[in-house]
Amino acid sequence: MSELADVAALLADRTRARILEELLGGPALPAGALAVRVGVAPSTVSGHLAKLEAAGLIVVRRRGRRREAELARPEVAEALEALSRLAPGDARPIGLRAVNGHAALREARSCYDHLAGRIGVALADDLVARGALGLEGGAFVVRDSAHFLEMYGIDLAGLPRRRAVVRACADWTERRPHVAGALGAALLEVALARDWVRRRDDGRALTVTELGRAALPAA
Repeated sequence: MSELADVAALLADRTRARILEELLGGPALPAGALAVRVGVAPSTVSGHLAKLEAAGLIVVRRRGRRREAELARPEVAEALEALSRLAPGDARPIGLRAVNGHAALREARSCYDHLAGRIGVALADDLVARGALGLEGGAFVVRDSAHFLEMYGIDLAGLPRRRAVVRACADWTERRPHVAGALGAALLEVALARDWVRRRDDGRALTVTELGRAALPAA
């Protein structure tokens, strides 16, 4: 349990928690961009990144003259998303910008490499309702692989085998699971490729397009 205490101590720092929250969006971010988003000096971010990397929560790679950080693996994102559910549910953002940002995150966001928020949970619910997925003991299982090929062009047999095909990730805003794992990543890739959702430059919220509102369940 000492390792758990060490990780908890790292997450107890607000700046490190904010860094991890920004990295939940999925794509690697330059250290300088993280400093701007979190609101601290670049030297401060560098110190925090070193501690998070030493703990195995992130990886930092040098690309040319800059360093980029990203979460070490999907399980880190799922653990962070689940921990967010422990935050008080009655907490309210203050200020118009904060309110709008929170509403955008609740609507649709990337959780590492899969779709989360109201849209992500609605997609999971639709897949269960159509019999493509089952939910057993809090875990998703594939029931009809042909559905994913027909509707989304996803061949489950061709998904990477270095990770679980499908996982249930606890959604911190909807308090219910969305689809993670290799299938979750493939579904987000399809949504981006078909222009159903678009990434934003200011965080991990996703913009749902008119095409997406017509194609995605409950959008």
